[in-house]
Amino acid sequence: MADDDALRAVRAKRGYLLPHHGLMATAAPGLLEAYDQAYTQIALTARHLSEHDREFIWLAVLATTDEGLATHHIAKFRAAGGTDAMIGAAFTAAAMAIGGQAFDFAARDWGVQLAPFDARAAYLEACQGGAPWRLTLLALLGAMVCRRRERLLGWLIEAGYEASIPEDAMAEAMTLAMFPGSIPYFVRACGVWRALIVAGSVTASPRYAAWAAMTGQGGFDEASQ
Repeated sequence: MADDDALRAVRAKRGYLLPHHGLMATAAPGLLEAYDQAYTQIALTARHLSEHDREFIWLAVLATTDEGLATHHIAKFRAAGGTDAMIGAAFTAAAMAIGGQAFDFAARDWGVQLAPFDARAAYLEACQGGAPWRLTLLALLGAMVCRRRERLLGWLIEAGYEASIPEDAMAEAMTLAMFPGSIPYFVRACGVWRALIVAGSVTASPRYAAWAAMTGQGGFDEASQ
């Protein structure tokens, strides 16, 4: 496919273009094709979340990462029935992902001195409000991938199991953060989830337990030992 044709195809699918589409079409057409396939699966393909819930999570993820270019997600959320009140709830989830570092500090550095204060319980309580807890949790899971606060992400994953949120829905929420939050942060987030399963901190389904039980997932350093 010619460069112009590739760009027209991307624009027809999404309704817009961004500068990196043109650069990839010019310098690495194969990369543009692979990128578009990955983005389509992440952002445009119906999986486990409704359009409304997926776009709610997108708003929280983008606000957490200061990503101002992706304004199309605002229109998509409103088209899916999103209200101004729910937009505010998405920003609240982003704020709790960003500000959660205070609770991380409390647990990490002042845990003994603050006892019996429970930083985990206090953080989860502070996160509630504005949207159903299930949806807030999913938004926080996506947003927290972008923050690399592994203790807080672990609390949220545990809370997801406690709230009986399907694992596939939690996984979809976290994958939305792959591009805006960075692939390395997503890799680490998956490692946090796997470690919780291995430690028995959450009761995983057979599929997810099988993933966690597979050895050799520590990257080069583990493989080179």
